[in-house]
Amino acid sequence: MALEWVVLSYVAAAEATMVLLLTLPPTLNPLRKGVISVTRNLLKPFLSVVPFCLFLLLDIYWKYETRPSCKSSVSCTPSELMRHQKSAIKSQRNGLLIAAALMLYWMLFAVTRLAVQEEQLSERVVRLQNQD
Repeated sequence: MALEWVVLSYVAAAEATMVLLLTLPPTLNPLRKGVISVTRNLLKPFLSVVPFCLFLLLDIYWKYETRPSCKSSVSCTPSELMRHQKSAIKSQRNGLLIAAALMLYWMLFAVTRLAVQEEQLSERVVRLQNQD
């Protein structure tokens, strides 16, 4: 199961990088048009992140529901108690990763849409100035 979390973390890192590149001012980013077109082309494949995250969220829920519980320190050995605590912490970390990946995809979609609109408006302004 660790490979799935590695893939999700790489996807989240790629989304964060693209959001960062899209939000740079145009003067600092000479390759802005290329970044916008690459991001627009990657939005549909990155949409697969949503069902993947839902699957992983269901996996976390299933592990939470089926794990044995230690109600007190008497009913479990210290190693079992430590293992359960580590499992809970890993589930919380993975939940945060899922939330981050979904939020970054939404931000990437919104920022890309705004960047495309900005590009279209700037082209329209240039055409109107050329007509005058």
